[in-house]
Parts: sequence; C-alpha cells; structure tokens
Amino acid sequence: NTFLRTEKTFADFNLRMQMRWDELGNSGVLFRAQQRDGDGRAYGYQYELDHSERSWSAGIYDEARRGWLYSLKDDQTAREAIKLDDWNDIEISARGGTLKTWINGVAAATVIDAFDPEGFIALQVHSGDVGIMRWRHIRIKELEPVAQPGNALASEDWLLEGLSDIQIQGTDVSGD
Repeated sequence: NTFLRTEKTFADFNLRMQMRWDELGNSGVLFRAQQRDGDGRAYGYQYELDHSERSWSAGIYDEARRGWLYSLKDDQTAREAIKLDDWNDIEISARGGTLKTWINGVAAATVIDAFDPEGFIALQVHSGDVGIMRWRHIRIKELEPVAQPGNALASEDWLLEGLSDIQIQGTDVSGD
C-alpha cells in the first residue's frame, strides 16, 4: 500500500472530497489512522473505494487490524451509488465514537466504535499492478468534541438513534 498522509491528526471532523479512477484499482481514505513503530505500516479506519463487482465503496474497513467493520453486502442502494467513470463525492463524519460515510450523497455506513479517537488522514493506492486515482476539492471541517474527559457518558450526544432510555447502575449500562 502507498499512502499520502496528513502530518496533523484529527479527532472529530467532517471530511468531503471528490475522487475518480483514471485506471481502476483498489483505493481508500484512511481516517483517524495510526502508524506502527518499527515497520511504519499505516492502520486504522478506512473508507473503502472498491471498483470490483462487489462494489463496497463507502464501507468501513479497519486497515491492517480487524478487517471489515461495515461492508455494504446488504445495501444495494449504496453499492449502486459509485461511478467508475466519473467523479465521486465522498463524505466521512467522525464524531465521538460514531463514524458515518456517504457516497454521492447516499448514506452508506454507520459504525459505533471508539478504537481510535484521533489520527491522521491518508489517501490510499492499494498494492497491485493497476490503479490510478485522482482526488480534488478536499476539505475538512474540524468539529467540537462530543465529550471531554470526565464528562458523563449518559448525555444526549452519546445516545444511539432509537434508544429511548438508558440506565447506568455501577458498571452496567442498559437501554430500551
């Protein structure tokens, strides 16, 4: 893999950009990414850009660690949103433990995962014999953090959609 990465790290943000293939090949956008000591390998959340028939673009893959966190195998609408021969609008939102993606305005993935609260952003060209990608109109908006260290976790910002009530007793958390 080859990555063009930011020096700065980002925690809560909204990232928008456009991408297109000049020559089809696997690609992606790492976000809240880290770099291993020793071998320098980049790892972390990846917005997948999948040119294959599977078409899981905008799914979230945990690069060099846990694998798929959210594939698009059950989301036909999101799989059909990718354009292989034109510019694609990419959007990533990372807010607290909530990660969301869109492809060409179509909502794709929502993952609740707080493995990495911040990290760098990197554009990926996957290893292989083919693949030429273009990127443009890259813009990022840093957002105020959902919570600061020491804040109670039972605030409205931490509740999931559809979760109407939450109870915390000792170390137990439950909800309806």
